[in-house]
Amino acid sequence: MLLTGPDGLKALTTAYENGRALPGFVAYNLETVQGIVAAAEANPGHPVLIQAGSSPFKHAGREPLMRLALDAAAGSSARIGVHLDHSRDLDEITACLKAGYTSVMVDGSDLPFAENIALTVEAVRRARDHGAWVEAELGALAGDEDVSTGATASAAAMTDPSQAAEFVAATGVDALAVAIGNVHGFTAEPVRLDLDRLSAIHSAVPVPLVLHGASGVPEPQLRAALTRGVAKINVNAELRRAYLDAMAAALPSALPGSDAVSVWSAGRAAVTEAASRVISTLT
Repeated sequence: MLLTGPDGLKALTTAYENGRALPGFVAYNLETVQGIVAAAEANPGHPVLIQAGSSPFKHAGREPLMRLALDAAAGSSARIGVHLDHSRDLDEITACLKAGYTSVMVDGSDLPFAENIALTVEAVRRARDHGAWVEAELGALAGDEDVSTGATASAAAMTDPSQAAEFVAATGVDALAVAIGNVHGFTAEPVRLDLDRLSAIHSAVPVPLVLHGASGVPEPQLRAALTRGVAKINVNAELRRAYLDAMAAALPSALPGSDAVSVWSAGRAAVTEAASRVISTLT
């Protein structure tokens, strides 16, 4: 069931009120979409987001992946939203909203503060016309969204609590992605979240917070983040690693018969297993 209109935002706010988090799983192709949906169906009562966004569009094409994610969510017995992740393009945001996306993330984090506000205000205006909720980002995350690079967080790029309060008040966003030591992808050393900074941001802003780069963050820190306003957590690298490891393991026996289906199926099953672990951790 596609989480449209008020139901989509309610899934986020309910998680926020109950100290839980809505998992946002990044999808690149048919098997990752199906794996995410299967995990949601195996964990009834816990809504999830399929994040078919700007970066995956470069691989699969916007229209095919957009339609795949929306159709899979609509045809499922689980409660699933479809989310545009990391978009800096208002035309892309509008296209996804018109197609039926239930939420969008406008990412002006690399812009000067005033320009980030202006971009976000316009994205919020467009989303309201389609009944979708909006996530924005303040602060900068190191690392590549698609490749695990061993990035290191910079204290200078972390979210400032007072600036976060001004940003949320000026834009009217429904959720704010923050930089508190988290990075995109896995790291050589364990990630250590600045939980004091997160507490200060939580006290300063009235909306749910979002943690990007959750793959590899120790579970105690994730749970601590849930008590400090984080109500949406993005998972990408963890699913990619599970998918590729499973396919690599299946490949030797598949090669003699050119059995591509068994390899794809192994990858899909691994995504379901990894996503299910995340759901149980966050809920």
